[in-house]
Amino acid sequence: MAKKNFPLTAEKLEEIIKKYPTPFHIYDERAIRLNIRRLFKAFDWAPGFREYYAVKAAPNPRLLQILRQEGAGADCSSLPELILADKAGITGESIMLTSNDTPADEFQKAIELGAIINLDDISHIEYLEKNAGLPKVISFRYNPGPVIEGNDIIGKPEEAKYGLTKEQLFAAYKIMKEKGLKRFGLHTMVISNELHDGAFIATAEMMFKLAVELKEKLGIAMEFINLGGGIGIPYRPEEKEVNIEAVSQGIKKAYEKILIPAGLVQTQIAFESGRAITGPYGYLVATVLHEKKTYKDYIGLDASMANLMRPGMYGAYHHMTVVGKENEPCTCTYDVTGSLCENCDKFAINRKLPPISIGDKVIIYDTGAHGHSMGFNYNGKLRSAELLIKTDGTVELIRRAETIDDYFATLTGFSGSIMDK
Repeated sequence: MAKKNFPLTAEKLEEIIKKYPTPFHIYDERAIRLNIRRLFKAFDWAPGFREYYAVKAAPNPRLLQILRQEGAGADCSSLPELILADKAGITGESIMLTSNDTPADEFQKAIELGAIINLDDISHIEYLEKNAGLPKVISFRYNPGPVIEGNDIIGKPEEAKYGLTKEQLFAAYKIMKEKGLKRFGLHTMVISNELHDGAFIATAEMMFKLAVELKEKLGIAMEFINLGGGIGIPYRPEEKEVNIEAVSQGIKKAYEKILIPAGLVQTQIAFESGRAITGPYGYLVATVLHEKKTYKDYIGLDASMANLMRPGMYGAYHHMTVVGKENEPCTCTYDVTGSLCENCDKFAINRKLPPISIGDKVIIYDTGAHGHSMGFNYNGKLRSAELLIKTDGTVELIRRAETIDDYFATLTGFSGSIMDK
């Protein structure tokens, strides 16, 4: 069983909390850099390998700047995400807009930035051309339906709202070719938080065969094949991480077996990983406010589902430790909760932990993706700060905590500080 470690000492954490009160998310820059370097090294055999970091996982421009410095682009799915990528210095075809019921202004911004546009439906062709014009590079998202299995998070492909059927896919590329486009890519996303190495290799084989068929039938040579994200992380200590080197070698064999004989010798491989890049290197730090004993024993934190939605939304497991008690025996069973008026506002149910006291600090692990980004303001809860442990060990505030004035700022009929009323 792998041990999960927090990158700061208890003493250093207390210093930080004096300046930045809990709850907050904190990220480890050094670990993130080493992690993405590992991905690029694993695929150094692939011509022009690309990683479009999924901005939705952790939409903070400071994190995007770090990833850009390491060679990553940005996978965007909204206008603010496109702007975030641009502000972080990610430009042109290093940006991909993956369409999903997309409004005109998002297409317009993507065209303005020179981004690659990845369409989700054949009907979007006319809408895109009418409202924004056509890009230099076009891609379509393939939904294989029952040909391949999804997983618990993303569901069965045939029940997903995303992507084109195979018949639609061929028709869409034919339309774009007739409109004069000369540069094409291919995309899919059929699994999420997957830990089995073989799933990624099977997806690659499916997409490589599809690319060969498109070339043979339509005369289109794919410039890149985006295999999506979906690389999972071991949220539970007993789980094993994806062997990215083994995945790479399996994809390489498929590339050499399927694409090269078909003359697709320079086709680029791309991923749009988010969770796998930053997920393990973010932590939610919270303080114990209350202990309640009724039919169960409850520990109440100053954080809530508004700070980390995954456990309440998916029943997802996030490991947690109590600062200073990491090596004590876990002799107590708790539900660890927040203060929302929802019974699903729980970080853990029936979790074995050491005895906890009011004021203890709790570390919730693997919140570096789909953690802060999924926050919300239900019950008037305010989004927390985000901090960065820089490579030199200093800590940087990369997003301040929301204030009550922020909460009321979008309302009409108020002026000045609401706290002065």
